[in-house]
Amino acid sequence: VQEPLRFHRAPLDVVRDRRFSNAERLAILGAWEREIREQDGSESQRMQLVDDARREIERRVAAEQGAEPCPRP
Repeated sequence: VQEPLRFHRAPLDVVRDRRFSNAERLAILGAWEREIREQDGSESQRMQLVDDARREIERRVAAEQGAEPCPRP
């Protein structure tokens, strides 16, 4: 997925978009993360929003599998 900002205004919009599977959502958020790192570095507010969205997807996946999500550093 390239240029996720062209399709979604915020990372949580990706989480809410029902057209995608969780794997696709994670791929989109990964593309968003790469784009932010290239532009802002890893300590930006935008990166925090992507991390929050990624954690929400991981929480959903864990709940579907009946397991606890892995903690992120």
